[in-house]
Amino acid sequence: MAIEYYVKQKVLAVGNRAGQTVYYATPKMTQHMTADEVVDHIVNATSLTRGDVKNALISLAEVVNEALSNGYSVDLEELGSLKVVATSNMMDTPEDVTVAKALNTPRIQFNPKQPMLNAAKRVSLVIDHSFKPDGTE
Repeated sequence: MAIEYYVKQKVLAVGNRAGQTVYYATPKMTQHMTADEVVDHIVNATSLTRGDVKNALISLAEVVNEALSNGYSVDLEELGSLKVVATSNMMDTPEDVTVAKALNTPRIQFNPKQPMLNAAKRVSLVIDHSFKPDGTE
């Protein structure tokens, strides 16, 4: 299956190209696999029951959340790893480097492993030049 894009336009408001109309690709819609569909796929690929898979996913979420909240990185085998990162702002003096002043809100960083990166490379991309998002012809 391909990810379909359509062409949008906008007029730039600032910068060297201010006032220029530019065009870019944006997805028509985001494909989505529900949690139930994930469970179904795992059930069909293994000898696990639906309840086993759901319990495993719930437990995985609990373990990952606890580990992240304790500052651990989490390795998820062939998927990749998760860790909490908080970038720092540049300060004028060493004394200014405090949690409140220098550190930004923590966020979760995901680093995919090669099989997931390969999956992304295999996605087919298509741009539909005839599609009009507002329904006009």
